[in-house]
Formats: sequence, structure tokens, C-alpha cells
Amino acid sequence: MPIPAASGPGPGSAARTPRSRRRPEWLVPAGLIALSLVPMAAGAFRLTDLATATTVTPDNARFFAAPVPIILHIVGASLFLLLGALQFAPSLRRHRWHRLAGRVAAPAGLVGALSGMWMAVFSDLPASNGTALMVMRLVFGAAMAGGIVAAFVAIRRGDVRTHSAWMTRAYAIGLGAGTQVFTFLPWTLVYGAPDVATHAVLMGAGWVINLAVAEVVIRRRTRRSPRRTGATPRTESAAARARLS
Repeated sequence: MPIPAASGPGPGSAARTPRSRRRPEWLVPAGLIALSLVPMAAGAFRLTDLATATTVTPDNARFFAAPVPIILHIVGASLFLLLGALQFAPSLRRHRWHRLAGRVAAPAGLVGALSGMWMAVFSDLPASNGTALMVMRLVFGAAMAGGIVAAFVAIRRGDVRTHSAWMTRAYAIGLGAGTQVFTFLPWTLVYGAPDVATHAVLMGAGWVINLAVAEVVIRRRTRRSPRRTGATPRTESAAARARLS
């Protein structure tokens, strides 16, 4: 029921009050980019090593033995993490940039996931990487690739909400390397280098934590969306078709 104008503040102050309490929209993208800097910096170091190193050592021999998958993985994952973080800015989601960036981020994410799975099986990994970690890399890599494909299928049929949910899950898996720094660091500082089993657990914890956070974000977004936008599945579908056209 509408509130009479005389019973409350004017339209200008009413519009300003919710906005003044709203969290800055760039806070989340900035945090995601900051979390992405660790794997991106490691990837940049590895690419520099491949481009400039003249001596093959036991530490870098596996990268020189098969450089193409590692290059594809670093470039694809870095693009996916960077562009994916910017997709969390509401103002960008309302512009054509969101669609254009998505056309780069989705294929880049697929390249990053599939190349990571290839390396998990065929690369000569360090001794600290056991069979359990290989299986986890295959499972989470397949889940990331599957999430991107599911998101693409959803947006093609105009289901914006499902598209957003699956891309959020895929991004959470891709960002696992950033969170794994925070699962490894406390253990290493207190107990030293982990053994093979603990190494796998700490790696898996990074993915699980990210997926748990992603599910919370998806549920909150689903609860807020109808109240905030008044959108219905039909209007969401029409908006999605307009963006794809």
C-alpha cells in the first residue's frame, strides 16, 4: 500500500537513505581480485621462467617438458579470475560490457579447467601431490567446466538466475588457488611442510570453503532479487534474450 507523501520524507531523501547504507559495489570485485593476485602472480612468474630461463632444473623441468598446457592454464585461469571478479559489480552487469566480458571469461574458464585436468593426469607432479589430490583436481576441474557449460545453456534459454548461480559456483572453484594460500599458510607456520595426505586435505579445503561461500551468496541473491527488482521469470527471460541479441 503506498505511503502518503505527507507522512514521510520527500522522494529525494527516501531515495538517498537506502543508497547511503548500501555497501560500495566495488568492494566485492576488489576483494576477489586481491584474492586472485596470488595465483596470478605465481602464473606470471612461471611464464617469465618459461620465456627467459636457460637452465632446466628439477623444479621447472615438468613445465619445460610440456609448456603448452601450463601456458593455456595460466592465461585462461587469469582471464577468468579477473573478468569474473568484475562481473560481480552491479553497474557492469547492467551494461553491454557484462555480455562481452562473459564471452571471453567463459571460454577462458573452460581452457583453464580442462588444461588443469590434463596436467593433473599427465604432468610429472611433485612428490607432495598424491593420488587423492589428482582425483580432487579432476573432480573440481570437471565441476568448474560443467558449471560454465550449465551457465551457458541457462542463459541461452533466458534463465538468468540459473546462469548466475552456475557461473558463481564455477568462479568459486577457479578461485580455489587463492583460498588455498590461507589454508596452507597457518599449517605451514605451525607444523611445517604438510605430508601428502595433509597436502590434499588443505588443497581440498580451499575449494570446499569457496563453494560454501558461493552457495550462501546464491541463496541471498535469490531471496533479495524478487523484492529488489520485482522481476518474474518471464521478464528475466525477455531481458536475457535482449542481451544475447
